[in-house]
Amino acid sequence: MCGIVGFIGEQDAKEILLKGLEKLEYRGYDSAGIAVQAANGVVVFKEKGRIAKLREIVDENVAANVGIGHTRWATHGVPSQVNAHPHRSTTERFTLVHNGVIENYELLKNEYLQDVNFVSETDTEVIVQLVEKQVKIGLTVEEAFRKTLTLLHGSYALALLDADNPDMIYVAKNKSPLLVGTGDNFNVVASDAMAMLQVTDQFIELMDKEMVLVTKEKITIQNLQGETIDRAPFTAELDASDIEKGTYPHFMLKEIDEQPLVIRNIIQKYQNEDGEIELDAEIRNAILESDRVYIIACGTSYHAGLVGKQFMERFAKVPVEVHVASEFSYNMPLLTEKPFFIYISQSGETADSRAVLVQTNEMGYKALTITNVPGSTLSREANYTLPLHAGPEIAVASTKAYTAQLAVLAILAADIAKAKGLAIGFDLIKELGLVANAMEVLCNQKEEMDAIAKEYLATTRNCFFIGRSVDFYVGLEGALKLKEISYIQAEGFAGGELKHGTIALIEQGTPVIAIATQEHVNLGIRGNVKEVAARGANPCIIAMKGLEMEGDRFIVPAVHEALAPLAVIIPLQLISYYAALHRECDVDKPRNLAKSVTVE
Repeated sequence: MCGIVGFIGEQDAKEILLKGLEKLEYRGYDSAGIAVQAANGVVVFKEKGRIAKLREIVDENVAANVGIGHTRWATHGVPSQVNAHPHRSTTERFTLVHNGVIENYELLKNEYLQDVNFVSETDTEVIVQLVEKQVKIGLTVEEAFRKTLTLLHGSYALALLDADNPDMIYVAKNKSPLLVGTGDNFNVVASDAMAMLQVTDQFIELMDKEMVLVTKEKITIQNLQGETIDRAPFTAELDASDIEKGTYPHFMLKEIDEQPLVIRNIIQKYQNEDGEIELDAEIRNAILESDRVYIIACGTSYHAGLVGKQFMERFAKVPVEVHVASEFSYNMPLLTEKPFFIYISQSGETADSRAVLVQTNEMGYKALTITNVPGSTLSREANYTLPLHAGPEIAVASTKAYTAQLAVLAILAADIAKAKGLAIGFDLIKELGLVANAMEVLCNQKEEMDAIAKEYLATTRNCFFIGRSVDFYVGLEGALKLKEISYIQAEGFAGGELKHGTIALIEQGTPVIAIATQEHVNLGIRGNVKEVAARGANPCIIAMKGLEMEGDRFIVPAVHEALAPLAVIIPLQLISYYAALHRECDVDKPRNLAKSVTVE
């Protein structure tokens, strides 16, 4: 997983590439590098660590208006200067950056490259060496690049420089995201449009198994048979100011604070002129014609899916299964006769989910993608899309995308219920508005969240989150947020499951965060708190107003019980944020993680 940028034109390529990589650093940040076409050939600068370290070693005196860049999240080889991209062929004629995983790279080494002395531990170096090998046996560079692509099994987004042809960038894509952007006497390459908003908002989508010849005047898209493909650019509807921190110290805090606005935006986008929920009739009919909904997702999106199951079953009486994409792909359960699939993904590029989508598309089943990026791979390849309308989310730990997913899932469930003539028992639009108000109140209680984080989490090595009913699912997400950015061993459990094994881990002072927003299980979860407290735990009860009891640590403003997950997650996000600060962790870019998981 990583970010790729490329530029060819008349401006200084170095600064454009570096700025682009800074916008993509959320995709990977264990090493970075750029390669530029200078007067005396291709010059490479690369370094272990963040883009800031790369900036320190880039020679400002090197003039270049063509180049490629890369920020890395390691899949093959430890983070190091040697394993950082770009990678070069033996003669240094060819220089390459790569996102993805080449599954057969060892086989390719043994079959074609036994005489090559490899420098790095990466699968990427195999690609660039293969291109050079094909050129040496007489193919043109274009032919050699195409031939190499036919040999690769796996995922890739590639950008290649040829020192002997400084007026061209060779580009290709399969499974991993990549765009080419157009400008006036320049063109660009990027994993994400936000990387190149600094110079253009016009981009062309690339499809799997396409290669592109990019010059400053022209973009030529071809399939692997060499046939030319015409495709019009689209306008990236992103505001450059949305991807800046402004006065905030971290993107995560900014994105937590944006959640009330996101919910209000979703309300506006998904209601008609009469103020009623109204979605695409084709989506509604496809779900009504199915006999079961299968939600496929990973990580935070999986947790949103668990809550979404409650919405669909409670509001619309539609049976729902929720599956982890990486398991479903290789261990598909027995499906019903008329399944409908919902894919939930912040980026719309999640490789594990896409692997399932490819399978279900081949089986002829209809699918809906719920994503924050409408033009993404999952969005394009599914039958239908419901956008989150949350704006760019930069911090690795998802916050506003999660609550946006919950809101859109609730709206989808209510729309299906209405079509079936079922009353959900409350005005969803009105209650989502009250949720947005409650979020605003909670976002203004940062000092209290900071105090809780300091009291319970500043020095602990582990923490448990417990809840019952839908609060259990919120606890899973709260635990994930905490472990992601503070590195505390945090786990979420159904309250009643503690005594079936996990309670053995309770020690003197172990923090246990208990969530109490559901009236029908309120007494049950409080009984579970008593059980852990009796064994020395340090309980922190977060309850909803109306259910609070003496000794509760924090009270969440009252919202409709069904929508409580949207509100109660705010204090958990803030507690995780402040715990990470107290432990001097990198909030926006936690170790070993990347935002967009584009490899399986």
